[in-house]
Amino acid sequence: MSVTIADITFDRVDYDSDADVLYLHIGDPSTAVDFDETPEGHALRFDAEGRLVGVTLVRPKHLLDESGGLRITMPVPSDVSAGDLTPALSA
Repeated sequence: MSVTIADITFDRVDYDSDADVLYLHIGDPSTAVDFDETPEGHALRFDAEGRLVGVTLVRPKHLLDESGGLRITMPVPSDVSAGDLTPALSA
């Protein structure tokens, strides 16, 4: 399964339903060496060259249930619809 957000396709997808946290990564998660937080409270992970390689979405199911979508700034704001994440959240 993969998830695409803002033209970035994450091929590693892991959802922790107990904590309502969705982990998205491109390739091996150990490539992340730098971390940042979005204004919305999500975590971004970057490789040694500064490329975005991972995103951790905090409470995505809650946000989707509440408003039908969520916003993540990576580095520009991107709106994510329920249709984009529903397969990952129900896997």
